[in-house]
Amino acid sequence: MQRERRSTRRTSKQLKPSCWRRGLLQSLRSHGQKELKVEFAPIDLSDTFLPQTVSVAYVDVRAFAHATEDLDKVLAAVRNVMPQELACTVVFKETALTGHHGNPITLFEARIKSRNMAQAFLEKLASEMNMIDKEQLNSEILQHLERGNLYLRLNKQSSFRGKVKLGSTDPIHVRIHFKKPRAEDVISICRQIGLLP
Repeated sequence: MQRERRSTRRTSKQLKPSCWRRGLLQSLRSHGQKELKVEFAPIDLSDTFLPQTVSVAYVDVRAFAHATEDLDKVLAAVRNVMPQELACTVVFKETALTGHHGNPITLFEARIKSRNMAQAFLEKLASEMNMIDKEQLNSEILQHLERGNLYLRLNKQSSFRGKVKLGSTDPIHVRIHFKKPRAEDVISICRQIGLLP
């Protein structure tokens, strides 16, 4: 005689209460209460940190090394403006160029395609740039924006020493391409991240 096998699977309504709930119910019953009423208070999430969506599509970085410069030091300067995990893995394209007077110039280029790394790159710039440079960038921001791109020039010598500073003479060129092309959106994102005051 075979017994019919019944399914031991329970729906959510049939699940037994957990140990703590059983203990609570027994405790309440022993004190004369028959029902357990639970009320949930609303939670305000407006001030809680929620992960930001990635707003940067990619970042292009370029730097020129002149004949009088040490190539390794130029690369070290460029890597210093990047987050640590990116600096260790980024691969630079190296192009040999010739200057006006026949002098050799080496161009180093890299595109950061990972959106998370690109976002981390922007956040590192924002966290390490001093307030004077942020205010200068803020005052001339429209000159640095074009079709969803933010163009920055960073001082190569300062970068080699581990400091992020704006610079115009023989700089490290950075182009940050945002997913939103409008200037207002880019400025708003830069303010949220802290690149602009």
